[in-house]
Amino acid sequence: MSKPFLSVERLTQSFPDGAGGTLTVFENASFGIEKGEFVCILGHSGCGKSTIMNVLAGLADPTSGVVKMDGVAVSGPSLDRGVVFQNYSLLPWLSALKNVTFGVKARYRDWSREKVIAHATQYLAMVGLEGDVIHRKPSQLSGGMRQRVSIARAFANQPKLLLLDEPFGALDALTRGTIQEELLKIWGQTEQTVFMITHDIDEAILLADRILLMTNGPFARVAESVEITIPRPRVRTEIVEHPNYYAIRNHLVQFLGKRSKELAGQASDGESQSPQSVRIDLTTPPTEDPEPAPRPPRLQAVNS
Repeated sequence: MSKPFLSVERLTQSFPDGAGGTLTVFENASFGIEKGEFVCILGHSGCGKSTIMNVLAGLADPTSGVVKMDGVAVSGPSLDRGVVFQNYSLLPWLSALKNVTFGVKARYRDWSREKVIAHATQYLAMVGLEGDVIHRKPSQLSGGMRQRVSIARAFANQPKLLLLDEPFGALDALTRGTIQEELLKIWGQTEQTVFMITHDIDEAILLADRILLMTNGPFARVAESVEITIPRPRVRTEIVEHPNYYAIRNHLVQFLGKRSKELAGQASDGESQSPQSVRIDLTTPPTEDPEPAPRPPRLQAVNS
């Protein structure tokens, strides 16, 4: 069986607990992500979601275990892995356009200046930023516009893996919904692999192909992998009408509200902790039992 594009293998992260002992955040976590897949991860604060993200980005080293992308172990930051943070992380002295061209020039050193600018401008347009606005500095942009620049910058570098760390957490509901739709549009055009942290269940259902559910810490684990059985393209105002929407949502709410606590604190005893696959689909009719085979004719004794 072939390995997935991104393979997280027996990942463990422990820290000193301040009392001479060790706090194990998660232990022997194992899961995979296929190329072009959009995966969200949900879990309560402190379960280790951001730690996993930092390991995937090459910004932190795990206590043990390995992350492989395209069969190669992840080690340190790389232009093959782009990150979008909640706080935008734009260079304040550069315009929106130059924030994007900065990374593009680093990745494509043989491109002409004109090609770099055209490429960056194209990706800014894909997130709804055109005209004079792309020449403004971050301090002259709204929060939503800044996050659009961050998303355009990450996609424009064309990384093999895009990591989104609660990118819409600081935005108001209306702006959040608009940028979610633009994110789906740009992802649909690029088919890049995306791994996203969110605390928003409805956001995860709208965006993801699968949702990974983490138990509470310590000894947290990725317990379930829930397939989103709602076809694409998805529209925020329409998916709530799909028969599977509330069935999936209720499953996620029950896990996060109850089962994530019940499963918390269970050490792995050295075993790899892979998530259980969950598929909820109310649109598939139940399989009918086959008709019983006809009984053989009863033989009657014949007196001679």
